[in-house]
Amino acid sequence: MPAASPSTARAINDRLALRLLQHEGPLTAGQLKQLTGLSRPTVADLVERLTDAGLITVVGEAGEQRRGPNARLYGIVADRAHLAALDVRTEGVSVAVSDLVGTVLAEASVPIGDDTGTGPAVERAVALVERAVKEAGADRLHTVGIGAPGLIDPASGELRDSSGLPQWHRGLVATLQERFPEARVSVENETNLAALAEQRDGAARDRGTFVLLWLGHGTGAAVVLDGALRRGASGGTGEIGFLPVPGTTGLPSATDCAGGFHSLAGSAAITRLAAEHGFAAGEAHAPAAARLVAEAAAHAGEARLFLDALADRIALGVASVVAVLDPGCAVLGGEVGQAGGPLLAALVEERVRRMSPLPVAVRPSTLGGTAVLRGALLTARDRAQEVLFAPPGR
Repeated sequence: MPAASPSTARAINDRLALRLLQHEGPLTAGQLKQLTGLSRPTVADLVERLTDAGLITVVGEAGEQRRGPNARLYGIVADRAHLAALDVRTEGVSVAVSDLVGTVLAEASVPIGDDTGTGPAVERAVALVERAVKEAGADRLHTVGIGAPGLIDPASGELRDSSGLPQWHRGLVATLQERFPEARVSVENETNLAALAEQRDGAARDRGTFVLLWLGHGTGAAVVLDGALRRGASGGTGEIGFLPVPGTTGLPSATDCAGGFHSLAGSAAITRLAAEHGFAAGEAHAPAAARLVAEAAAHAGEARLFLDALADRIALGVASVVAVLDPGCAVLGGEVGQAGGPLLAALVEERVRRMSPLPVAVRPSTLGGTAVLRGALLTARDRAQEVLFAPPGR
């Protein structure tokens, strides 16, 4: 294999240094030398290049006793770019605006009711983003990451028409691109983003292969194999709500997941199951279902029958995924998965162990409903850095 050209070698070294500064925080030139294994002159050259390019700057000194050039701490220029992340639900939108290193500068959310027209809904969501950008002190956005329910076309990256989802979801993506023409706007399935967040910052940090089961208003799954997110030929990997399972009144159809796993483990089904076991709730939405599950897990002695029945249902979905993919680990995600905690996860694991010869560890989410927004922000940050950290002329 031919040796890399000097320019290619410099680009590789620069990107290595930037990645270290991203993951480790500010470093001295000496620390960069130690972590990269590069020579002192090479590190000095790359520090000068990255400083001249406006990508890094001196952010302080290392240790009170040290002074001079060798003590300078270099960090990424955080305000070089501003990013936005959106978690788009059927009932509203949450947004976070951060700098290039991922520090959140502003957060906001707004509910959007079913009776809100497409135009007003889009305007309300975009206005929320604009207010958050202003609050963050940014004058423009470099990258926007959006997490939304539904199928994402793997060829175009666009949200596909899907029954049961509000029309304003598709309109929001297009309008954001119009309002922020300089920004790179991308959309990803919400459960996929939750899995990426759990892999980077949550329950699956030690796993290169795992499955996340989303348990919130609806149900879904995300598949990560050998460190890579798998979307499938049509972008539909993980549409577990349509999985035919025993215990429902019928079979799902191509346009309606009623009769599928959703009918057993969606929030409405969970609140009904709780009521059957003497637990009352308000409206059948994810926060109510999560609250019921959290209360049951906290009072397991009184609520054991409810938890057992819920674990029976969730285990059907987990066992089906395990039989096909053998992921070795399943994370119970979403608000409900987090609310159930280690107890619900252990009950599900016990049942799957009886149903499947394949070993699987079942873990509760550590991020819960915040995972989608976190995943969208991580994705936006990665894409922005991919552009800004690219070699000149690329």
